[in-house]
Amino acid sequence: MDGVRPRQAWLTFAMARHVAVDLCQVLDTPPQSPARDRLSADDLRRLRGVLHEAGVVLRTGDEADRKLVELRRSYEPYVAALARGLLLTLPPWLPSAGAKDNWQKSAWL
Repeated sequence: MDGVRPRQAWLTFAMARHVAVDLCQVLDTPPQSPARDRLSADDLRRLRGVLHEAGVVLRTGDEADRKLVELRRSYEPYVAALARGLLLTLPPWLPSAGAKDNWQKSAWL
């Protein structure tokens, strides 16, 4: 992602990944391969478009795609295992059409 300091981005990613790994250790939940790839090529293209409209420009091309796959492989097995163990559904990368933001809904709305 352009315009973001690489070290800060890496530290933020590393902390979030570390949380997932630690939770798996505490809950004695070994990493598991996700049941399916949560980010298809079409979804990635759409995600890049949505982010671009919001002023966030992601790098594109084969090298950027390879790096994204590498990063996702380093945490997806952990969050997939946590989701299965805690009976949670991992959210999609993009909301469905007409979906409300979390601040616009509650159990009573």
